[in-house]
Amino acid sequence: MSTYMPKPDAAGRKWYVLDAAGKPLGHTAATAAHILRGKHKVTFAPHVDCGDSVIIINAADAVLTGKKLEQKIYYRHTGWVGGLKEVKYSKLMAENPEKAMMLAVKGMLPDTTLGRKQLTRCKIYKGSTHEQTAQKPEAWTL
Repeated sequence: MSTYMPKPDAAGRKWYVLDAAGKPLGHTAATAAHILRGKHKVTFAPHVDCGDSVIIINAADAVLTGKKLEQKIYYRHTGWVGGLKEVKYSKLMAENPEKAMMLAVKGMLPDTTLGRKQLTRCKIYKGSTHEQTAQKPEAWTL
């Protein structure tokens, strides 16, 4: 008996919609990363990109539990000396909630070429409308 090895071409891709309104940001991001990697499928293999596409709507309505809104800080570096920049999540969620959600999903995917490719199949929108109606996405309940 041999072990089944999935092929990247044989991965039947579906589109799923996640509604983040009133849900914790981390829980929504973890569910999105789970779907993007394909861990919900029985044919999952960690070395093959067999995941599905995800649309996250209402990213502006996602909540941060506890005191994370005031205490959590996003750091980035420009590459120059003394170029450390920081943004509090209260400002990030007010100005660019799509970026906050994308950073959370990105942190839950592997830091490889496979993870970067999987992240391209994640579409995030601030409001409740999205542009992928032609793909006929299915609703995923959190």
